[in-house]
Amino acid sequence: MGRGKIEIKRIENSTNRQVTFSKRRNGIMKKAKEISVLCDAQVSLVIFSSLGKMFEYCSPSTTLSKILEKYQQNSGKKLWDAKHENLSAEIDRIKKENDNMQIELRHLKGEDLNSLNPKELIPIEETLQNGLTSVRNKQMDFLKMLKKNERMLEEENKRLTYLLHHQQLAMEGSMRELDIGYHQKDREYAAQMPMTFRVQPIQPNLQGNK
Repeated sequence: MGRGKIEIKRIENSTNRQVTFSKRRNGIMKKAKEISVLCDAQVSLVIFSSLGKMFEYCSPSTTLSKILEKYQQNSGKKLWDAKHENLSAEIDRIKKENDNMQIELRHLKGEDLNSLNPKELIPIEETLQNGLTSVRNKQMDFLKMLKKNERMLEEENKRLTYLLHHQQLAMEGSMRELDIGYHQKDREYAAQMPMTFRVQPIQPNLQGNK
């Protein structure tokens, strides 16, 4: 006896609804992979759960963007407004500019020059020459700054040497003044001593010579 036909309607029980979603999601993902491999078809599948969680599958040979582009071309429906189209064009323009800059950079490095004719080599040579001139000017500025700093250090060294010399002279003068003052006080002290304490010069013994 076969199974009865299941009525397709929303499952009210949240647990049963989640279990059914998980089973059927895995089933449809499996079917999408099978048809992509078996039939060499380009398949893109996007599923959003009731909680907003996204699940997706896309054939390895394509991308979701390419699938949507094909859909837009074949269905005649516009998926993107003018704003998005302008943004896409701007992105393409920036990518192209970036590619051109990468090519120019390789040329400036001396790479891939065989494909260029003499006329195309002229602006590259001018660019390199201008760059070399800028580098040399920068080097000259750096050397000038070094020489300026060297002169400043020499002047500072001379100033410090001059100050040190004068400090030494001042210290020597102070020492001489201290020495002179010391001897002066010694003489004043000797002059104030009583006669009895003064050292008398030795007189010859006249009696012993008689």
